[in-house]
Amino acid sequence: MTDTDTRTGDAVSGVEIVLDRVTKRYPDQAAPAVDEVSMTIPAGQIVVLVGPSGCGKTTTMRMINRLIEPSSGTVTIGGRDAATIDADELRRGIGYSIQQAGLFPHLTVARNIATVPGLLGWDRKRIAARTDEMLSLVGLDPGTYRDRYPRQLSGGQQQRVGVARALAADPPVLLMDEPFGAVDPITRALLQDELLRLQGELGKTIVFVTHDFGEAVKLGDRIAVLGDRSRILQYDTPAAILAAPADDTVAGFVGATPAIDRLGLAVLGDLDLDRGVTATPGTTPAELATALGAADRPWAVVLDDRHRPTRRVTAGELAHADSLTGLGTPIGVTLPADATLQDALAVLLTDRTASAVVLDTAGAYAGIVTVDTLIAHLAPTETAPA
Repeated sequence: MTDTDTRTGDAVSGVEIVLDRVTKRYPDQAAPAVDEVSMTIPAGQIVVLVGPSGCGKTTTMRMINRLIEPSSGTVTIGGRDAATIDADELRRGIGYSIQQAGLFPHLTVARNIATVPGLLGWDRKRIAARTDEMLSLVGLDPGTYRDRYPRQLSGGQQQRVGVARALAADPPVLLMDEPFGAVDPITRALLQDELLRLQGELGKTIVFVTHDFGEAVKLGDRIAVLGDRSRILQYDTPAAILAAPADDTVAGFVGATPAIDRLGLAVLGDLDLDRGVTATPGTTPAELATALGAADRPWAVVLDDRHRPTRRVTAGELAHADSLTGLGTPIGVTLPADATLQDALAVLLTDRTASAVVLDTAGAYAGIVTVDTLIAHLAPTETAPA
C-alpha cells in the first residue's frame, strides 16, 4: 500500500459516490441511528468505514444501495440520485459481498455467480463465459469449482465465490460488509491480497465495512473512522490517520502501537534496499570470499546470467570451493517489489537469516530486505519530537 490517494493506476471503472447529510431514524428510537453523514467516495478507490460495533457503519453502507432507506439526505451515485432509481435496478448495478459469503446453498457455484446476470437478461452463452471468467479472476479453476455446491467449499473458497458473484455483472460499485470476518487469519490475509489484486485490475469504487483497523490500513485508499451514529471522526488516508489522529477517540481506536500498521504503508520498491554482496556467473569463489570479507557480510547471493537470484552462499562454503556451481543453498521464498514491509515482516520472522531477497517486476534481483530495513523505516516517526 502507498500513501497516495489511489492504487488502482489507470484502471478505473468505478464511479463517485456522494453522501449528503444522510440520516436514518427508526420509529422506536429517540436518537437517529445515523445522523447527517456527509462524505465523498472517489471513483475507483477503496474507502473503508471503520468503527466500534453498533456505531452505524453497516447502516450507512446499506443506505447506498437502499437495502435500508434513508430517512433524509441524498445519496448520489455516478451523478444520479439513488432515490430516483428503481430499487431493484439500483441493486443490480451495485455488487454486494457480506460476511460468510451469503451464497444460495441449493445452487451450484456457477448458478450463484450467474444470479445478477440472469436477472439482467443475459443469454446463457454470455453467462457461462462470464462465470468461468469470474472464477478464474478470483483464483478458482472453473472446471473444478463450477458445479460444486457451497457446502463443498472451504470458508475462503466461499468468500471468493461471493466476490465473484458480486462482480459478475461488472458493477461500478462494490459494497463489502465485513466479508472476510468469518475466516481464519491466514485465509483472511490471502483474501485481502486477492481483493487488492482484483482492484488493481478493475478499479471499482469499493465501500468496505470492518471493525479491524489493521484491515482498514491494508485495504483502504481512504479510511472513515466513525463514532456514535456514524459521526465521522476522521476521513483521510491511512498514513495521515496513523501519523496524526484527529482526537483522543481516534487515537484510542487506532491503538497504542500503530508502528506495525505503518509497515503496511511502505512498498519495498519505493525503499533504498540493501544491495548486499552478489556474484555473477563469472565470479570465482576467491573473489566472492574477498568481497564478503570487505563488506563484513556472512553470505552472498549468486545470480544467473539474467540477474535472477539462485542460491545463497556463506563464507564458510567458499573456503575450499573451486567453483560457485551448485554451491550454497537454493533461495526459496522471495518478495516482489510491490510487497509491503508488513508482508516482509511475516517472511523475516520465518527465515533464519532474518532477511529476504526482493525481485523487481522482471524477476531480477533488486536487493535484500532485513529487520534493519524495517527499523530504519519506523525510526524517524518513532523518534520525532512531539
